[in-house]
Amino acid sequence: MAEDSPSDSAHHRQRVLLVTGMSGAGKTTALHVLEDLGWEAIDNFPIRLLERLVSEPQQGSEPPPLAIGFDTRTRGFVPADIMRTVERLSRRADLEVASLFIDCSSGELERRYNETRRRHPLAKGRSALDGIMAERELLSPLRQWANVIIDTSELATNELQQAVRERFSEDAPQSLSITVSSFGYARGMPPLADLVFDMRFLDNPHWEPELREQTGQDAPVAEYIAAQSAFTETFAKVSDLVLDLLPRYRAQGRAYLHIAFGCTGGRHRSVFSAEQMAQVLREAGFSPTLLHRNIQSRAADQIERAQH
Repeated sequence: MAEDSPSDSAHHRQRVLLVTGMSGAGKTTALHVLEDLGWEAIDNFPIRLLERLVSEPQQGSEPPPLAIGFDTRTRGFVPADIMRTVERLSRRADLEVASLFIDCSSGELERRYNETRRRHPLAKGRSALDGIMAERELLSPLRQWANVIIDTSELATNELQQAVRERFSEDAPQSLSITVSSFGYARGMPPLADLVFDMRFLDNPHWEPELREQTGQDAPVAEYIAAQSAFTETFAKVSDLVLDLLPRYRAQGRAYLHIAFGCTGGRHRSVFSAEQMAQVLREAGFSPTLLHRNIQSRAADQIERAQH
């Protein structure tokens, strides 16, 4: 049997991910997802011991990726020391070191603490907001230094879980996985969209009594929107732009892309536009996932009136 080549016997690079962020932003959730993805996850680990943990270069079979969670409560928390440690480890040929910061707006964090009646770890008898602001100042250097930042201000737990899977799964698709969605601005922006197109410049079918209760999936609404020259001209440019960008995203190693179309209520113009874009992508050889977030929402004059 032939001997292993030098490349075969070389050390496999172990992935090491440092996970930190604001208390209450979702760090624990992120670590649980990473664990489900096959990472060896350790929370509240003293970073001063990290070099000992990875002191022996791995040989033979590929080592499991390692996710280390820490925050301001972790023993020996000194941002400058942490960054110096990671810089040293990053120079090792057998390691691939990165950092993930889970952030959230101060107002949303305050709301979460008030709802759960939990005490912020840095509040120390003061208000939750005081603790949040103190922690944000302590973590500021690490946020600026992080390779990946996920802001959970507008994310539900399942959306955070999906964001972590998309970025850190070993089983990410080799080809570009595309989601096309519709949404209503009155009901909030989609937090994970990469490309967002606002279709509120079109005449609104909501104000046509016979179309109000229908959606962009119904033929009369589709005909009403397609008949507008503003749609025909603009959508052709949007389609050309998207088709031009897709190979560029793929060349950059992107595995997932979310294209969203918005209108006021998310039932007519955005739905039709998303349906048309999905068809364009299918004809170009892609297999997009199509989602309509607000299509089942009740038609409401008070939501649409701001655009009328």
